[in-house]
Amino acid sequence: MPPKKSSNVLAQRKAEAIKIKQKQKMRRIIWFGTLGVVLILVIVGILLQPKSASKEGIFDYANLPVLGNVDAPVKIVEFGDFKCPSCKAFNDTIKKQLQSDYIDQGKVAFYFMNLAFIGPDSYTAALAVQSVYHQDKELFWTYLDALYNNQGDENTVWATTDFLVNLAKQENLPIDYELLRKDIEDKTYKNEVDAHIAKADELRLGGTPTIFINGVEYVNQNYADYNAMKQAIDQAIQDQSK
Repeated sequence: MPPKKSSNVLAQRKAEAIKIKQKQKMRRIIWFGTLGVVLILVIVGILLQPKSASKEGIFDYANLPVLGNVDAPVKIVEFGDFKCPSCKAFNDTIKKQLQSDYIDQGKVAFYFMNLAFIGPDSYTAALAVQSVYHQDKELFWTYLDALYNNQGDENTVWATTDFLVNLAKQENLPIDYELLRKDIEDKTYKNEVDAHIAKADELRLGGTPTIFINGVEYVNQNYADYNAMKQAIDQAIQDQSK
């Protein structure tokens, strides 16, 4: 009888050892499986993460009006409203200096996006400039300057369809004036203007003008301080050369 008891004990111990091995094997499977999932999530996160070296990709530069060489090391984006007095001041002074010192030198490509928010005719003016842009990309900038040069009071509705078409005629722009009128009235480029405004909302912009240098918002709100902006641009050029 004692041998039978000893045999039962051995069998029990063997069964427990098998259970322990099975549990250890299951733990290893779970551990490696969890590790594999974590590694996959990390890899996916890295692939989906925006490039930390540059935030330039937040803008669709290829479909924006551009002044200067698209291959310039620095890209500047202005969000503007044609009824905004500060935008006019920026265009009349700072942008002209930028063009002389950087844009014409091939160091900066300057882009424009509509942030039409001051009044309903801000939106009408945005529709007009997008129409001119699609007729002639170079004349876009001539028309933009004309709008700022003939800017009315921000508290009155002045950028009407008639005003915008007549302004193009006054500037002798070699474009189709009837097409310009049709584009404004039919809101042909509404999707583009809305996309500009949506991007401004996404970036939580508080007003105009707002400037981005190589995808990074220029935080100095004193846009009349050209020296400060010049320093920021020079730093961006230096960063691109590294």
